[in-house]
Amino acid sequence: DEIHYFAIVNSLMIVVFLTGAVATILIRTLKKDIAGYNELQTLEDAREESGWKLVHGDVFRPPQNNSLLLSVLVGTGAQIGSAFFFTLLASMLRMLNPIKKGQALTAVIMLYVLCGGIGGYVSARLYKFCDAKAWKKNTLATAIFFPSIIVGMFMVLNVFLTVVGAATAVSFLTIFLIFFLWACVATPLAFLGSYFGFRAEKIEVPTKTNQIARFIPEVPYYANPPVSMFLAGLLPFGSVCIELFFIMSALWLHQLYYIMGFLMAVLLILVATCTEVAMVMCYLQLCVEDHRWWWKSFLNCASAGVYLFMYSLWFLASKLDLVGVLPVVVYLTYMSMISMAFGLMCGTVGYLSCFWFTKTIYAAVKVD
Repeated sequence: DEIHYFAIVNSLMIVVFLTGAVATILIRTLKKDIAGYNELQTLEDAREESGWKLVHGDVFRPPQNNSLLLSVLVGTGAQIGSAFFFTLLASMLRMLNPIKKGQALTAVIMLYVLCGGIGGYVSARLYKFCDAKAWKKNTLATAIFFPSIIVGMFMVLNVFLTVVGAATAVSFLTIFLIFFLWACVATPLAFLGSYFGFRAEKIEVPTKTNQIARFIPEVPYYANPPVSMFLAGLLPFGSVCIELFFIMSALWLHQLYYIMGFLMAVLLILVATCTEVAMVMCYLQLCVEDHRWWWKSFLNCASAGVYLFMYSLWFLASKLDLVGVLPVVVYLTYMSMISMAFGLMCGTVGYLSCFWFTKTIYAAVKVD
């Protein structure tokens, strides 16, 4: 328990540090910027200004590349995050016994399926904001994108497990039941959520978008991937890395993990860290007059999934004693799935945080 408390304190220190940085930006820098921008009286003064206000006519320009894919990724991340939150909530309310790993895994799958409406709704709202019309394509892609990747990886792995007669091989009936859940429950819920998402009013933004995109000057190295992804993904991963050791030990070393209250606290700290990192990186990007924040806000925080997979490689090399190639393949396959889900969830938090952040700061300035 003392180590768990240490993990929480470690995570809270990261959050406190980031909160101080965000508070400095929001309270001091932004307040000063907004006051200066609103005091500009002449066009000549405005031309001499530089900074984030100059991109007000482009900051809400929908992403020019792969807006469908971005909407699907964010919707999928919202679905994964909701399922994880409700699983922890059920564990804390004693509706689920986390010590029974099979029961916990079944609950995660069921809740992910039942959260299909959330993924469809979020994806549809964002896709509609991009002025896109192919709503059926968007909804279907949201419903099948992540499950198809996970099921494809699992099916290939299951073939090898069946060939060698491993006890962990899954029967055809179980695979059929999972397919039934996806086809008859998750997909209809995704279409239902998408229906309400497209029926809702388009997301309103405080500034109008110019017809011609503004020229983007040379961007500093820290505001462009992969450097921005390396910097932004490190802190979210760092906020959960100590608790992650206990989770990995429970998954692969047959140890018990039953303190769901700690895990819920870590989840909330992770969300806070992703939110603050995303806003800081977005502000730095806008200050150098780069308005292309859509994909960067998602990828910066989603890179935490890459850190998780690298951590799993370290865990494999230093803590596990697997014999043979197949156990290593099983381990890497499952950790790839977990890292992918973790990255999508973190990326979604970063994207939605930046959307709220840009709407808030541009609503506070007077734009002619």
